[in-house]
Amino acid sequence: MRRFRAIYIIWLRDLKRHFRDKARIFGSLGSPIIFIFILGQGLGSSFALGGLGGFDYKQFMFPGILGMTVLFAGIFASVSIVWDREFGFLKEMLVAPVPTWTIALGKVISGATIAAFQGVLMLLLAPFAGVHISPILIAELLPMMFLVAFSMTGMGVLLATRLKTMQGFQMVMNFFMMPMFFISGAMFPLKNAPAWLDSLSHIDPLTYGVDAMRTIMLPHFQSRFPLGMDILVVSLLSAAMITASVTAFSRQA
Repeated sequence: MRRFRAIYIIWLRDLKRHFRDKARIFGSLGSPIIFIFILGQGLGSSFALGGLGGFDYKQFMFPGILGMTVLFAGIFASVSIVWDREFGFLKEMLVAPVPTWTIALGKVISGATIAAFQGVLMLLLAPFAGVHISPILIAELLPMMFLVAFSMTGMGVLLATRLKTMQGFQMVMNFFMMPMFFISGAMFPLKNAPAWLDSLSHIDPLTYGVDAMRTIMLPHFQSRFPLGMDILVVSLLSAAMITASVTAFSRQA
């Protein structure tokens, strides 16, 4: 019970910090709004010429923007580890009479919860992209968003355990996040992409999360992979990232 309580306290602390920062919550919607209303409107006519199976470009793009929101929120939630290390709070947590893995696991769970919450906020913009949202659709999307959030947050925690400064964390995160986002097929279809780009997309973990969310939100769209395969890959990745991040944190501590 002590271990579960430690995980819960870390989870609750991070959530309180997040929800008290109203600017962070609403500011995280800035980039998705720009992508949907400016980039989506500007590129919509160009992609309409190439054909998207009868779908509007903003409809095609919206699941990708949802994946981007979960990706960014999940990875940046792990910055609290670097922040706590710089200000000495991490040392106070490490001397507590609980295993160190509970701290890392609490960080992963809180980061995934924050990322999934940001994804739910993004769903409020779905009607503006021409995507119909229903309670059943949200119920189907939530588990997928949590799986993607766990994998991305686990990756963030894994890197945060090895980075000592905020500046270094931000530089490394941008190096990882932007290629992952663009190669995943979030912004453009990859069926006619060069062979090297298609090969990279197959090893991009976000590819399968975006493809699954696009399949759920646009059931008549021809997805790249079967939904079962998407769920399996993201589930395995989530388990691998959580295990690797908790192990790395325990060794570093």
